[in-house]
Amino acid sequence: MSNTFQPIEDTLGQLLEQWADKLPDHDFMVYPDRGLRFSYSEFNQRVDNLAKGLMAIGVQKGDKVGIWANNVPDWTTLMFATAKIGAVLVTINTNYKLAELEFLIKNADLNTLCLIDGYRDSDYVDMIFQLVPELKTAPRGKLKSKKFPQLRNVVFLGPQKHRGMYNTPELLLLGTQVDDMELLKRKSEVSCHDVVNMQYTSGTTGFPKGVMLTHFNIVNNGKGIGDNMQYTPDDRLLLCVPLFHCFGCVLGVCAVITHGVSMVITEDFDPLRVLAAVQKEKCTSIYGVPTMFIAEMNHPMFDMFDLSSLRTGIMAGSLCPIETMKQVMTKMNCRDIIIVYGLTEASPGMTTTHIDDSPEIRATTVGKELPGVEVKIFDPDTGEELGPNQQGEICCRGYNVMKGYYNDPQATREAIDEDGWLHSGDLAVKTEDGYYKITGRIKDMIIRGGENIYPREIENFLYNMPEIEMVEVVGLPDEKYGEIVGAFIKLKEGAFLTEEEVRDFCRGKIARYKIPKHVFFVDDFPKTASGKIQKYKLRELGAQLIASK
Repeated sequence: MSNTFQPIEDTLGQLLEQWADKLPDHDFMVYPDRGLRFSYSEFNQRVDNLAKGLMAIGVQKGDKVGIWANNVPDWTTLMFATAKIGAVLVTINTNYKLAELEFLIKNADLNTLCLIDGYRDSDYVDMIFQLVPELKTAPRGKLKSKKFPQLRNVVFLGPQKHRGMYNTPELLLLGTQVDDMELLKRKSEVSCHDVVNMQYTSGTTGFPKGVMLTHFNIVNNGKGIGDNMQYTPDDRLLLCVPLFHCFGCVLGVCAVITHGVSMVITEDFDPLRVLAAVQKEKCTSIYGVPTMFIAEMNHPMFDMFDLSSLRTGIMAGSLCPIETMKQVMTKMNCRDIIIVYGLTEASPGMTTTHIDDSPEIRATTVGKELPGVEVKIFDPDTGEELGPNQQGEICCRGYNVMKGYYNDPQATREAIDEDGWLHSGDLAVKTEDGYYKITGRIKDMIIRGGENIYPREIENFLYNMPEIEMVEVVGLPDEKYGEIVGAFIKLKEGAFLTEEEVRDFCRGKIARYKIPKHVFFVDDFPKTASGKIQKYKLRELGAQLIASK
């Protein structure tokens, strides 16, 4: 563990107040599309007003407050308002449907649910009325739901009025009736080791689990990441990844609040809006998964934008082709872009590349451990620690390990062993130079007639074909071998390949059993809201396509 690690013991609310004091007129948050701009002091004032509003409707220390919204301006207001009064913000995936929402409200013991009108093809207001019909008749603040006995309030984020719900203007108005001294008292009762955030992750089992993260977890993770990009108050971050994931609210917001950075936010990912916002606001940093960067650079209007202000950023979420990394560093001027690896349970960052690492290292490794975090590779079967170039499960220990899964001590014990090591479920090797390479997920491993095959290895190899823009390798069912290799390939614009050409490219260069038996050409990949590719959906699609042959 690094000896230079000096943890921050301030809460999220304290950090915001320090910057509001130090740089009151400095931009905290900008929404170019809305013409909306908050300075640190203006934002801090709105947070206090909203915090008092939550107190007025009975939100107590430790109560769970859910937020179901895309990156709307009051997402971050709510994040800091709950933090200041000791409540726990429960982030809800914008793609959730009825059954998932019902599970989360129950599982998290939500006291208050804050939502917008809807997202994409989902009508959130209609969905909550279906789940909680009592809303239509119960006076606000007096909700008694048969299905959700803990749920007391539903808040609509915006000025519109809906039966049984508070809206934002009403909440702010109610807050004016709460004495400032009461808010001060609540703030004084919050410790940096309190849970401030709960994020649901499917982890290695089917049902999502609530990952409990403390101020200490996420503030220090944000600090380490921001230090690594050499953030100062002169930096301006373009944030277009969802706030409901750690990528947005920790690597984004917590890196910002520990360094006095300004945030330029887009409510949803749209490559054209992102490029326009970078130019307009002279952003120095940009985040995204590789597919986002590819979409930006492939946009027909890309060359019309001035991106010379860019310097750094984070690419995370999945493997980055070396060519993409080089292009982001040159065409987008992000010479200091870094890769961050981790998982929600690790707050999320575990390892990161450095701004002086070569493009190859940034594209083929996930860097070295963050200060204050120990990382080791263990044999998944025997539990013994492995040496360089030996493949095993990557695990970490340190300030960043979650407090546990909410109301699930059994799953917590399975994830964090008695020595405090968090088990990631990912396979990795450590190079002689101390860099970590992720080689696949333990459960993604393809077992073909007893041979263990790691999809990442085949994907890396196929990226050597110049026609390929993206490739995902999965195991497909096979009567003879149990599983066989299937490759889903997205070609670069104008490129052409046949299934046989892909196999010919592999012959003699990789073991015969690793050569894809089935090759499918696709226009796009099924993705989660945060842009991660859903391999299980590819497996289902592959099985259907084989069956129909």
